[in-house]
This record gives sequence, C-alpha cells and structure tokens, in this order.
Amino acid sequence: MSPSFDEFAAKLQEEINQDIIQTYGEKVYERWRNPRFAGCMESPTGYGRVTGSCGDTMEIFLRLENGIVSDASFTTDGCGCSAVCASVACELAIAKEPEGVADVTGEMIVQVLGRLPENDVHCAYLAAETLQAALSECMATL
Repeated sequence: MSPSFDEFAAKLQEEINQDIIQTYGEKVYERWRNPRFAGCMESPTGYGRVTGSCGDTMEIFLRLENGIVSDASFTTDGCGCSAVCASVACELAIAKEPEGVADVTGEMIVQVLGRLPENDVHCAYLAAETLQAALSECMATL
C-alpha cells in the first residue's frame, strides 16, 4: 500500500477514535479497546441470558466459591456499549457476596463509566438485568 493511503487510514482511524472518546468518554473507550471478562465460562455456578428491547442478547456467567463471586464473564451479540456495560457488571460482581451483587444496578454501571449517551443507557440496564438473572440461578443452586 502506498504511504499516502496508509497515512490517510491512520488519520481516519484517529478521527474515529477521537469521536468515540468525545461521545462516550475515556473510560468507555478504554474498556471498548481492552475488553475485560469477555467469553464463556466452563461450569459456572449461575448463568443469565437476557435479550433487551433493543434486540441485543447478553449472557453473564458467575462462579461462587465459599459464598463469594470468584469469577465472572460475559458474551453479547450487541454493540460495543453492551460489551462495555457487561464488562463493568462482571467487575462489580467479582469478590462480592450475593447480597452485594444483588445491589448492582444500571445506574451503578453508568456511574462507573462516567457517562453514556442517552440512547445507550439501556445497555447498562440490560447488563444489570442479566447479572441479576445469573445471580438468581446461583442462589437457586445453593
């Protein structure tokens, strides 16, 4: 490829990245670029799967050991914002007792991220709902 095309592509990518940062903020951008807790989990204690009104489906897997969430992971077929919110939900669950996980809300997820555009806030609520579904299955197995 010619240097001019490579320079154009690099400049365009930088403009896209800056637009994402301006719209979503640094925290969302960082989690989007470096996802945490993504993937299925073998033999989870609890599993939740919810399809939101937007059509995105999210799955959250939890593992409890000695009454504490020792691991969490997620999958989603949704947008980047859904993945970011699911990642935060997993992070908020790890190292907590079930009672603490039960307190995780969509508002908490948005607060951790700093901000979300109004049309993406539903992703945080979908992540919280999916986390609660996984927690419910954990509690049913105890």
